[in-house]
Amino acid sequence: MAKSNILFIINPISGGKDKLKIPAIIDANLDRSKFNPNYSFTEYVGHAAEIAEEAANKNFDIIVAVGGDGTINEIATKVMQQQKILGIIPFGSGNGLARFLKIPMNTAKSIQVINGLNVVKIDTGTFNDKFFFNMAGMGFDAHISSVFVGNKKRGLSGYIKLGLKEMINYKPEKYHLLIDGEGYTRTAFVVSVANSSQYGNNAHVSPQASVTDGLLDVCIIKSFPLYKIPLLAYHMLNASTDQSDMVEIIRGKDIQITRAEDAAIHIDGEPFFMGRDIAVSISPLSLNVIIPADNAAIS
Repeated sequence: MAKSNILFIINPISGGKDKLKIPAIIDANLDRSKFNPNYSFTEYVGHAAEIAEEAANKNFDIIVAVGGDGTINEIATKVMQQQKILGIIPFGSGNGLARFLKIPMNTAKSIQVINGLNVVKIDTGTFNDKFFFNMAGMGFDAHISSVFVGNKKRGLSGYIKLGLKEMINYKPEKYHLLIDGEGYTRTAFVVSVANSSQYGNNAHVSPQASVTDGLLDVCIIKSFPLYKIPLLAYHMLNASTDQSDMVEIIRGKDIQITRAEDAAIHIDGEPFFMGRDIAVSISPLSLNVIIPADNAAIS
């Protein structure tokens, strides 16, 4: 049987973790009877996408993102467009998509998943002209992403500390939503559009989300008093936000969001600036990705 050419694109700074030893760990665990491995380290924002596009146009069958949701986003966009196969070795701050797909956080075990070569198709979304695979949104989480990008203390603890500091002065905004033709007006702290269930670190905003149902979950976190922060955190970490009166979840395929002014948004945790009007859509079963064979919820 012919071996598959596989490229590991490694983001050396994602999650604030050293990855210089990653090629050695991969070499020790990858099934060489199936794969010819190659390695490439990113050097700047957007470099992963450039490497992935070049690799997809060559004879690489599988392209593996070694990093977090932002790295996955850059690579998956090119993998999807070229109809190649995405692998994931989680190394980010939150690893939302990897956790949802039940890819192990342990590097050696995640390589074993790649060895298994269990490929499924999952849905992908677009936020205006930008693809997302895990989560995109606006409001407080987008504000935090834009502030957090310059924060040297990455990881969950740094995110929480920054979030609590910024939350005191943040004002909820009014949003007009049109979801599959039905209109809604909401004053919200956050409007997240979820493909998977969680932001990362097992903080679930839409516990019943599916990456294979052809729908996106519009998750509206309503305005709430600060003393309810622990309650919201409890619901997220216990995957029960769909039972909270602080959160409203509306599913749909064609979503239009209008807000008062241009502002920050986030795409898979990475900050961007967009205008008042956001068009959101879904492409069902459009990305090939390797997941554990025992993930019955997807496979």
